[in-house]
Amino acid sequence: MPLRVRSKAVPSERVSSPHHHIELNDVALPNIAHDDPFRDIVKKISSYISEVIHTPVSFEQLRTTSAGDELHSLVEYLTIEVKNPAIVNALLALKWHYGAIVDGRGLSEARANACEIVAWRFLTRLSEREVVEFCLYEIPDPCNKGNLPSDEEYAADGESNERTALLPGTNIPSEPSRHLSDARRGSIRRSQLFESVSKLTMSRHASNVEEDEVDPTAPFINLNALEIAAIADAKRFLSQHIVQRIITGIWNGEIIFWDRLSANSTKKPRFYNPNTADPFSRLRVPKYLKAYEVAFFCGFLLLYYSVLIEQNRYAITPVEVLLYIWFTAFIYDEVSEYIDAGSIFYATDVWNAFDLVMIAIGIVYFVLRCVGLYKKDYVLVDIAFDVLALEALFMVPRVFSILSLSPYWGTLIPCLKAMGADFLKFMVLVVVLYLGFLTTFSLVGREAFSFRHMAMIVTKIFFGSSYVGFDVMYQIDPIFGPPLMFIFVILSSILLMGSLTGMLSNSFSRVITHAREEYLYVYSVYVLEASTSNRLTHFYPPFNLLALIIFRPLRLFATGNTLRYGRIVLLRATHAPIVALIQTYEWVASRLYKSSVDGFQGPQRDSTKRPVAPPPNRPHSSYRPQMPSPRANSSELINKAKQQNHAANGTTDKQADVDARITELSAKIDRLTALVVALQPTESVEFDRT
Repeated sequence: MPLRVRSKAVPSERVSSPHHHIELNDVALPNIAHDDPFRDIVKKISSYISEVIHTPVSFEQLRTTSAGDELHSLVEYLTIEVKNPAIVNALLALKWHYGAIVDGRGLSEARANACEIVAWRFLTRLSEREVVEFCLYEIPDPCNKGNLPSDEEYAADGESNERTALLPGTNIPSEPSRHLSDARRGSIRRSQLFESVSKLTMSRHASNVEEDEVDPTAPFINLNALEIAAIADAKRFLSQHIVQRIITGIWNGEIIFWDRLSANSTKKPRFYNPNTADPFSRLRVPKYLKAYEVAFFCGFLLLYYSVLIEQNRYAITPVEVLLYIWFTAFIYDEVSEYIDAGSIFYATDVWNAFDLVMIAIGIVYFVLRCVGLYKKDYVLVDIAFDVLALEALFMVPRVFSILSLSPYWGTLIPCLKAMGADFLKFMVLVVVLYLGFLTTFSLVGREAFSFRHMAMIVTKIFFGSSYVGFDVMYQIDPIFGPPLMFIFVILSSILLMGSLTGMLSNSFSRVITHAREEYLYVYSVYVLEASTSNRLTHFYPPFNLLALIIFRPLRLFATGNTLRYGRIVLLRATHAPIVALIQTYEWVASRLYKSSVDGFQGPQRDSTKRPVAPPPNRPHSSYRPQMPSPRANSSELINKAKQQNHAANGTTDKQADVDARITELSAKIDRLTALVVALQPTESVEFDRT
């Protein structure tokens, strides 16, 4: 029989899928204007991140799954609509804020990861020059109104010639700026910077009148995004290829902060142009600073060996005088480095701990040597030379510290630091057990062994000489000696040593898993520590003693400009041979490695590579499809803007291409899921047999 099909009328408006209702409740994107101050940006982004990240998710989930869709929307919005240069600074400050909170659920860690992901994804959508500008943008001082004393008047206040504005008539740093200068020198620690961000995030609904009384962002003034990332332990951000290109550019001197050595120079990140830059500005390149540091320590080691081999007990020799001059220059350079970098950066570099120990040993040696010669106590003089011999334990590794900049050796140092920290924690348990058994054995065997002798026996047993304990256990006590000794040997040689070995192995595995991030973090901190100084003139040791002796007394009556001109003249006179060596090296390197173009291209804008444009029917690599949503930043607007941005940016990095392919696969899965949900049946068809 024929079939008769009868269908119901299609409703005028289809019922939306459940996903559509979820999108309707999305949080509005933060409205960030170009001239918004840093404090307002932190508040707005903090409010958005707190709303969209409300469940504990891992870093990989935020990066590769739909849990990070809202972050993708934020990145696209920041790329297309926002031009405020403090965006990356605010994101990394919030990363630090959320990362320092321990809530037990992992929610704060998820928000910290979200801020870090948004920061480096935002950078991948910018041109090379824009990335440099955003990463090296220093938060300005909002209180710099120009109503402060002139530079010459402020110059009489001690540190003027290197810390105040270099242009005559430029504004002098306000109180928050001086507050930050103290922060760089260590008076403001991590806790105070963390409190600054906490005040912003907790008071984002407070009144403006209350907020203006004390600016909580004052400690962040004059910090750039890379410095905040180093303080915040944003190791994933610093290990990104686009960020490492900036770090490497600073290391090689392709990006500089000072291009002229004159009293009118200002600190500003810029690409190095050998045709216009002052050759003496190359003295600030971290690569050359490290090379000179190695040469300085080699000379230091040569003088050290000369003094110890001669060991004149009765008088100070000319070589020893030269060693004292070298050592004094080393101390003054370390003090200057601590002042420029601040305690946060200074403590991150493990070699600075070696420097501090070397300084302590050298001061003890000098005091004992002078006292012994003055009193003619040659036993004390011999002790002084013995103390100086300890210097080799730290000076020889310090000479080879340049190896820590290589990936292999640079990876081992964080592993050793983590293992050392766990070892010290474990030794607390060892000391407790050691003292307990030492007390018991000393009291039980007090008739046969003295306390010192028993302490040595127990120490030998602990370090593996178990047979010593078995030889003396009956002498300690025929009844309690054997069982106590068996228990101690089992605990020390088997249980404790096995536990210690397993714990150190876990520590090594935990760090080596993220070895690249750890190495790049240490490398980045060193480069930033060596390059972001606010000093116009930087004297290499031992020439820094000349500047100290000549210009420190002149500060009592000379003006700031006079001191600056004097320091520049002295720097040119003393460092001309070093600059000549640097220029020769760069000339030879440019001839040998002409075809190697892996760094920044500087002011040039043309590229030999052909821009890779996406096919017309294929979404851009950074595209992630979204469900139907009334958002202002629709997928069409994003794709159109991104295609224009991509055409302007030029080439695409290899690592970015790999990430793009992964993102495309994830996007296709999301689109397929959306298609299945959208095609759910909304019509019902009835078939009747007649």
